[in-house]
Amino acid sequence: MNLSLIRSMTRSAVFELENGLCYRPAHPFTVTLNGKTVYEACQTNVFSLFSLLPGTEYTVGVQAEGESLTCIFTTEAETFFVDASRYGLVADGTTDNTLKLQAALSTCPKGGTVYVPAGRYRTCSLFLKSNTTLYLEKGAVLLGDNDRTHYPILPGVIPSENEVDEYYLTGWEGNPLSSFAGLLNITQVHDVVVTGEGTLDCDAENGDWWVTPKIKRIAWRPRAVAAVDSENICLHGITVQNSYSWTIHPIFVKHLDLLNFNINNPYNAPNTDGIDPESCEYIRIIGVNIHVGDDCIAMKASKVFLGMKLKKSCEHTVIRNCLLDKGHGGIVIGSEMSGGVKDMVVTQCLMDHTDRGLRVKTRRGRGNTAVIDGLVFRNVEMRGVKAPFVINMFYFCDPDGHGPYVQCRDAMPVDEYTPKLGSLTMEDIVATDAQFAGCYFDGLPEQPIERVSMKNVTITFDPNAEAGQAAMADNRPLVKKLAIYAENVKEIDLHNVKIEGYEGERLHFANVGHFEED
Repeated sequence: MNLSLIRSMTRSAVFELENGLCYRPAHPFTVTLNGKTVYEACQTNVFSLFSLLPGTEYTVGVQAEGESLTCIFTTEAETFFVDASRYGLVADGTTDNTLKLQAALSTCPKGGTVYVPAGRYRTCSLFLKSNTTLYLEKGAVLLGDNDRTHYPILPGVIPSENEVDEYYLTGWEGNPLSSFAGLLNITQVHDVVVTGEGTLDCDAENGDWWVTPKIKRIAWRPRAVAAVDSENICLHGITVQNSYSWTIHPIFVKHLDLLNFNINNPYNAPNTDGIDPESCEYIRIIGVNIHVGDDCIAMKASKVFLGMKLKKSCEHTVIRNCLLDKGHGGIVIGSEMSGGVKDMVVTQCLMDHTDRGLRVKTRRGRGNTAVIDGLVFRNVEMRGVKAPFVINMFYFCDPDGHGPYVQCRDAMPVDEYTPKLGSLTMEDIVATDAQFAGCYFDGLPEQPIERVSMKNVTITFDPNAEAGQAAMADNRPLVKKLAIYAENVKEIDLHNVKIEGYEGERLHFANVGHFEED
């Protein structure tokens, strides 16, 4: 067992107890800072320290399982400390503080920290600048405005003077469509940190954001945190809740750290995905606790227009030690993934009563740039997940999603609009109390899934399981306690895969090429 520093910031730091367990340690452990106890009984593998001094050396200690571990670290330097309360903030939860908060953020010098003290600050969209830190103190709440007419509208496409080039400023579900600016906007900037123990509360339940959510009213709904075309971005420690739509939505961001924070949206809140990186590179999602009304983490890469034009894949992603609670899917790929999703490793995550666990969804029309490959899911625990493993190439999304082009079960020509699924590896996974299906792999007849490899996987079904739809596709029967279903897969390798409590035949195969099991 080891103790490692994930990242140090000016006034906070985040650490990881390397114990090989999923999200939580076997027993609570003690954390000290310079010999003084900070946490008497820490119950997560990833933990954070706050209210530190910038440019200062500290020693953090851990007493866990009879071992004493230490780590010496130094916080980042800080040039200026900007107390936002000096700009005239009113912490009554009603008064509009947008201009005052924006003034603090805009006038913060390079390398400085904008500090928001405890209090409830009603605000509309805020925009961060490069080389700055936003620190939300414990008890500080940035409370979203409920009037959509107060939010600026960001154009999805900005044309160039040469009438040829375009700049894509924002988007809605994979297309560059005009949308309201988010509560926090990290746009065309670099080296930005948002940290602290405070809260971003979009307050969407008290507005009309969740009413007829798929209908555009003035512009498409905002995100809680929207990041576009930026680099070296970190979100840490805070709680983000009651989002208008997707909660954290980075687009074209390189080097993105999402570390040890909380996302909390009601289970029935529509389209409130937790984290949706879109065409991003070098992503770390570590120690995040997500409870939402849609997919918990969904990797995306735009729809066919941007995906085929820009060919920007979502790649080099590490997801570790996260709690994925409720929601439609735990770790999801797609369905807007026309630029491709590659090189993703998921480890030590706990999925608790999500509808599906590891979920891949795509469809005809995403394009031949829509390549999913090099995905590894290792050391994952699922509790009460209805369908632990789902790969669905007939996902019935978009206006034509129920049409014959998407849903036809006969082979169609392979052309520029045909997506491709490569290699998926799943190892050392335990799923208990499944209901619909243990494994449900549904590839295209004209472009089968290349390879599925499973090793050391155990799935047990809930004795009182109810039938349901494992994959969202047309003309698929409701299933219950279905062990392994696979159609249109070139190669399946099962090594030490145990399934208990299923009904009927163990293997339901159609058009499966090489199959190996031991």
